[in-house]
Amino acid sequence: MLKAYCDRRRCYTWLCNQYRGITVLILSLGLMLFILVHLLRELGLRDTVISKFPSKSAYMGAYALLALIGLILIAWGKSISPFVMIWQPAYELRYISHMIMIPSMILIVAGNVPLSHLRKNLRNPMLLGVTFWAFSHLWSNGDLSSMLLFGGIGLWSLIKFVSLSRTTSFKNGDASIIWDGVSLGVGLFAYWLLILNHGPLFGVGLSLA
Repeated sequence: MLKAYCDRRRCYTWLCNQYRGITVLILSLGLMLFILVHLLRELGLRDTVISKFPSKSAYMGAYALLALIGLILIAWGKSISPFVMIWQPAYELRYISHMIMIPSMILIVAGNVPLSHLRKNLRNPMLLGVTFWAFSHLWSNGDLSSMLLFGGIGLWSLIKFVSLSRTTSFKNGDASIIWDGVSLGVGLFAYWLLILNHGPLFGVGLSLA
C-alpha cells in the first residue's frame, strides 16, 4: 500500500513538473517571438527580411501577425503558469515599485502626445517608460513566470531605447511645455486609476500603506 502511494506521488510530481515546463515554454516562446520581431533592426536583419516579401505592406502584415501571436502566447503562458518562487521581495520596500511606476506612466504618456520637451530630448520616452514599468514589477514579483515576463520585456525595451537613441536624430520643431504638463497630469491620473483597478484587472491588489 505504501509502495502504491509512493508510486502515485511520484507520478503526480512528474506530471506537475511536465506541466510546469510546458507553461514556461509557452511563455518563453511568446517572449522570444515578440522580442525577435521587434529587434530585427538591431540584429541587422530587417532589410534582409523585407526583401523576402513581395511588398513592404506584406512584411508589415506578417510583422503584426507574429507580434500578435507572441502577445497571445505571453498572455496564455503567464495565465496558466504555476507559482514558483525564485526570490522573496521585501514587503516593506514595496513602495519602491510605486516610485518607479510614477515616472513610468508619465514617460509612456509623453511618448504618445505631440512634441514635448520630454519627447524631444529623450526621443523615445515610451520605451524608457516601459523599461521602468518592467523593472518596477521585477522589484515586487519574485516568481519564475513574472521574472521571465518582466525581465524579458524590460531587457527588450532597454535595448530598443538605447539603440534608437543612438540612431534617431532629435525631433525638429519647437517643444511645448504644455505637452509636458499634459504628460505629467495624464500620467499621474493613469497611475491613480491603475492603483484603484489593479486588483480587478490583474487579480493582484495594490496598497500604498
